[in-house]
Amino acid sequence: MTSAPTQVIYLGGIGRSGSTLLERLLGEVPGVVPLGEVVHLWSRGAGDGEPCGCGVRFPECPFWREVGDRAFGGWSRQLTDRVITLRHRVDRTRRIPPRRSADLLEYGAAYQRLYAAAGDVAQCPIVIDSSKHASLAFCLVAAGMEILVVQVVRDPRGVAHSWRKHVVRPETGTPMTRWGPARTSLHWAAQNLALEFLAARGVRVIRVRYEDLLDSPRRTLARLLIRLHLAPRLEFVTGHQARLGVAHTSSGNPMRFMAGTVDLTLDESWRAAMPRGDRWLVTALTWPLLLRYGYRLRSRPPTCGTREAVA
Repeated sequence: MTSAPTQVIYLGGIGRSGSTLLERLLGEVPGVVPLGEVVHLWSRGAGDGEPCGCGVRFPECPFWREVGDRAFGGWSRQLTDRVITLRHRVDRTRRIPPRRSADLLEYGAAYQRLYAAAGDVAQCPIVIDSSKHASLAFCLVAAGMEILVVQVVRDPRGVAHSWRKHVVRPETGTPMTRWGPARTSLHWAAQNLALEFLAARGVRVIRVRYEDLLDSPRRTLARLLIRLHLAPRLEFVTGHQARLGVAHTSSGNPMRFMAGTVDLTLDESWRAAMPRGDRWLVTALTWPLLLRYGYRLRSRPPTCGTREAVA
């Protein structure tokens, strides 16, 4: 087994909140390797052979092939099926906090071996897992791992509007899952409340808002890197543009395939395009946390400035 990496940074929250973008930006910092949504690696990457962020099918990607060899002696259907089975047993939001058991320890050990191998192959002391699910973060901690959580928050009305859009996964040509505003609101609240609970249990959690990241990319990233005890080297960010290299991300938002110069543009189309009824429904279902995270009940531009909470 490989030696454990110095640090595991876990991006938590709900999809369509900018976690993939933040992961890609952090992945440009020296000593950091982004892995994508590792929670889906077992089924989509190792299981179904979907493409890595580099564009090569997962089984043929040199990076992931070496990671699999170091961590598990190679990827196998038996391995992936076993981890997926364990996930269904222990990794569930309704089971937070998870009960410490042999299944939980085995599940956590699979992630620990993968993180360690990925850090060794990339020769980076820090790995990023953007799986987002609070339940997985709880499982890792309960299994004995030390992780640092970055909670990525976006205005729930923007999240709900994004979840209603038709988005096609380029790696499969199939549409991504769509949720209605009520379901999105409940998931948004559940995931963020769970991360608040995780912080209350002593896990270090740093909160970053999507709107702040896109409003002031360099300032927000610099402050985050300082909180992560990393040098704020941001030569790859100029104004509202960033230069991204190729990343070996196992799963995630389609932007994981992007490389080169990308625009860092704040998407607030929901303010004009979201039906008023949907907007008020989301507000009514999320208002306590919405206010806690610095958003307004009425759909005016949120106050600016990075809001990071460390517990």
